Amino acid sequence: MTVWRCVGSPAVLPGADDDAIGDLIGRDEELDLLRRALAGHRLVTVTGRAGVGKSRLAAAAAGGASRQRVVGVRWQGRGPGEPGSLASAVSLALGGRHLPDPGDLVRRLAAPGTLLFLDDVDPVHQECTGLVQRLLVALPDLRVLVTSRQVLGLGEEHVLALRPLATSSPSGATRPAAAVELFLHRARAVGAGFPAGHTDVREVERICRSLEGVPHAVELAAEQLSRQSPHELAVALERQQCWLHSDRARLSRHRSLRDSVGASYLLCERATRIVWARASAFAGAFDESAAVFLCAGGSVVPEQVPSSLAQLVAMKVLEPVREPGGLRRPRYRFTRAAREFGAARLRAAGEWEPALERRTAHCRQVGKVAESLWAAGCQNQAARLVAEEQEELTALLHQAQDDADLAESAWDIVVSLWFWWVVHGRAGQARDRLVQLLSSVPADDETAAKGRWLAAWLVAEADPGTAADLMARSWPQAVLSGDDATAGHIAHVQGLLALYAGDPRAAAGHFAEAVCLVPPGTPSGPSPAVSLAAQALCEAAFAHTTAARTAHRVLAHPDFRDDAWAVLTARYVQAYVDHCHGRGGRARSRARRALALLDSTAPEPLGAQALRVLVTDIDAGRPHEPRPTALLSCAAAAPGGTPVDSAPATTTGV
Repeated sequence: MTVWRCVGSPAVLPGADDDAIGDLIGRDEELDLLRRALAGHRLVTVTGRAGVGKSRLAAAAAGGASRQRVVGVRWQGRGPGEPGSLASAVSLALGGRHLPDPGDLVRRLAAPGTLLFLDDVDPVHQECTGLVQRLLVALPDLRVLVTSRQVLGLGEEHVLALRPLATSSPSGATRPAAAVELFLHRARAVGAGFPAGHTDVREVERICRSLEGVPHAVELAAEQLSRQSPHELAVALERQQCWLHSDRARLSRHRSLRDSVGASYLLCERATRIVWARASAFAGAFDESAAVFLCAGGSVVPEQVPSSLAQLVAMKVLEPVREPGGLRRPRYRFTRAAREFGAARLRAAGEWEPALERRTAHCRQVGKVAESLWAAGCQNQAARLVAEEQEELTALLHQAQDDADLAESAWDIVVSLWFWWVVHGRAGQARDRLVQLLSSVPADDETAAKGRWLAAWLVAEADPGTAADLMARSWPQAVLSGDDATAGHIAHVQGLLALYAGDPRAAAGHFAEAVCLVPPGTPSGPSPAVSLAAQALCEAAFAHTTAARTAHRVLAHPDFRDDAWAVLTARYVQAYVDHCHGRGGRARSRARRALALLDSTAPEPLGAQALRVLVTDIDAGRPHEPRPTALLSCAAAAPGGTPVDSAPATTTGV
């Protein structure tokens, strides 16, 4: 005998009324895993984010179980359940009383081969944990299947974490990705008249990526094809997705994506709701300290933020980018629908603008900390910090294009992250922004001169005339104010211009001047060590012995050893000189040792590829043609640079 019962609505199969979840497309492997788990474990919990298809999968596995009896209940309401409501629902499903005693439930569930299916128990999560624990202790033959966004946390629990469907097919696959297949199936089932042409399928893939492969969202989107073309739908969903809705679903929380996410929101404590809303101002991944900075205030004290983040992770609202407990601090990312929902709540509370101001302050702090780390010799750490925060920084810089109030902050960030653009091959991205922002910065601003030499560096290869003009405007200001650091950095850029002009002797002279002018410990711009290594690189073109001595000065100077960029360049020079003098084994050893010192967890700096080419030429026994710009110029990462006056106005990332 199979008896199903939903709270408040009898004789309904749990999961069968869920039109928004649809058929089990792409779930064959998970269904097999769940059936095997039910055969081997007394308690199995299926977890996953809202709309991922937990109920449908669990109902299919329970319905196919070879047991005498399956007893199921499902929560259909909104918000937390009343105490005792789950036990009452189970009793009613068994034909018992509305207010049972514990012994009555045990007697009614004592039949051999019983599977108790508790579906969607988040609103009664605490009661469910206690009830399941008591029943498993009292009934050794009982099996329990639970679907919930949170695990129960019991010792006997076997957890199947259900992930969204794949949105792209592997290379060589003959079938579309599971999310795409589900979209097409749903569109045809509701009579949307979807034409399965190649172009439209590509748009469907775009739609599914935007929806992160969540089956509920994919099916809601498929129903919109009667009103919009695939392309129009894809564009609309990339802007916002919580508007998706359907009148077909029986459960109220499945009638829109907003309601589906909001069901989790209603179950959160007040402090957690506030943290959810405020943290939605982040554009990408964030760590705990950034969340405390942005979310604490008012009724939320800093000590409450970490526990709120943990609750949001447990409810699958946040996804851990790095798991807690590792060597590096954990980072979190909102699911896209959850971020949109939180942002809407934040706007409704009138806190959106203050949250953005805090996010801007956070981004400026990231820029300053990264610049200080670079100047202190922690260059890999600085690069990792910027790489982790690049989504946030990119979002702010994009926003500054349309918001004049953010121009100062954007300028400060771009200038602080000079090393990211120069050393890590992001020249084109910063070049356009700097040129755009230069007009909004007063000429006598203390950061204006620094910004101009940086802009000159970034455009030096593509537009040397503009670079020379920028330096001509900065040089008098630097001299009159006694700013030796800016004067030295201008000399460094002049060395690059000489290199592009094919004059390594003049370039070496400019770099030597920069070594003399830039004070040690200058927080921004290339250090004296970098300029000295650049001088050695230029000397290698006409004086091998002199170049080797200059490179040795870089490696032997105690204040220069922590400058990874300078050390990499100096080792390249030594290896190249050894190769030119026929000392191939020594050259190979130097080059490989330099490559081995690179931190694989940090973005790769300029010069790494040049060293690999050198090793390849040594192994092949052929001459090596040095490319100084490959180690000194950010433009080397994007050959054939675009002149400033024709550069695109927007970019895709920091």
